Amino acid sequence: MSTIKSQEMQKRAKQRIPGMTQLLSKRPDQFSLGVWPGYYSKAKGVEVWDLDGNLYVDMCIGGIGANVLGYADDDVDKAVCEAIKNGSSSSLNCPEEIELADLLCEIHPWADKVRYARSGGESMTIAVRIARAQTGKDKVAFCGYHGWHDWYLSANLGTENALGEHLLTGLDPRGVPKGLTGTALPFRYNHIEELKEIIANNKNELAAIVMEPIRDDEPDAGFFDEIRALADETKAVFIIDEISAGFRMNSGGAHLIYNIQPDIAVFSKALGNGYPIAAIIGKGDIMDAVQKTFISSTMWTERIGPTAALATLKKHRSLDAGKHLVSIGKLIQEGWVRLAEKNDLKIHAGGIPPLSHFSFEYYNNSLALKALFVQLMLDKGFLASTSFYSMYAHQQKHVESYLHAVDEVFKVISRAIKQGDVEQKLKGKPAVAGFKRLT
Repeated sequence: MSTIKSQEMQKRAKQRIPGMTQLLSKRPDQFSLGVWPGYYSKAKGVEVWDLDGNLYVDMCIGGIGANVLGYADDDVDKAVCEAIKNGSSSSLNCPEEIELADLLCEIHPWADKVRYARSGGESMTIAVRIARAQTGKDKVAFCGYHGWHDWYLSANLGTENALGEHLLTGLDPRGVPKGLTGTALPFRYNHIEELKEIIANNKNELAAIVMEPIRDDEPDAGFFDEIRALADETKAVFIIDEISAGFRMNSGGAHLIYNIQPDIAVFSKALGNGYPIAAIIGKGDIMDAVQKTFISSTMWTERIGPTAALATLKKHRSLDAGKHLVSIGKLIQEGWVRLAEKNDLKIHAGGIPPLSHFSFEYYNNSLALKALFVQLMLDKGFLASTSFYSMYAHQQKHVESYLHAVDEVFKVISRAIKQGDVEQKLKGKPAVAGFKRLT
């Protein structure tokens, strides 16, 4: 399988684009530099064509979770094309943003008002700004991964790696104002005692408590009830980040499943099935703090994002897509575990089923093993890594053919471990962990 054009494009990208890609998670060195194709010419359903014309079934990251229905979904694209034909922007506002706000508040009856952005990181920054404007306070206690903006990366100012427990290691806060030191305070999921300690050391200073509803572990009984009580006690705004978890298990936020009672919830990724849209929904009195500060952007008023979101949500609800996403994810996760045991491999599998992942439990060469897995699965016609994000377009036949390939690849990897020649089998470079400068 030749990837000459794809590899040549990566060389051009390194010359023109600092860091090579706009998103760390799509950087080829996160998979295997020199092997991963990196660029696509076409995507439809669960199929992706690279620049050399090679066809792959995507059993990997599903557009980093953005394409929850599948690539180039006919119904969503039809709605978008109609919106484009009628003008994607003008000097007036599009009515779709009101229709979408109504639908989001119908799905989440606790919410009264909505603001929009076009990406996850900026929408989380808007939510934190609203909380700070509402409370008049500066500090934020957080758990989980929440993007690239200053308010979040400031947690790594003056520390070794405070964010290392929250998905990505090695996030350098260079360029973040040092005056933000001590304003973002991390605590771990299900460790309520850590949040209590933050509150004890920062009395009357918390503007917000920010959390993902779930990523890997189920919440302990009463965990979120205590979070809600502590938010009320400190008069902090309780913000739930649904950017990753939203629309994976149901047609709304995961917080609905776990009976979490937030003040604000933030959505992006799956909301528009790949079209840029983000929504910040919340209680009316808190959301009205937007009018006490300045939050405004021209491109938040374009028509495509809300149109795509409306089409995505309506189809998602009519299909009960979350049920299918969970079912597919469980099959994949259970398949990894079963096939690893069959082939005498040590792995750890986890995550909510629609956002599954596994890791090779060999600490000396786990990243080389990941790269070898990627390489061998590419040879079999699959975009595959150690993560799998369900799309509605994934069907039983894709799961069966994928797991058949995984079985064969695990067999090769197991033999390579025993023979000690894992790195010799690599055509590209081992995968990298976290954020590292690309040279």
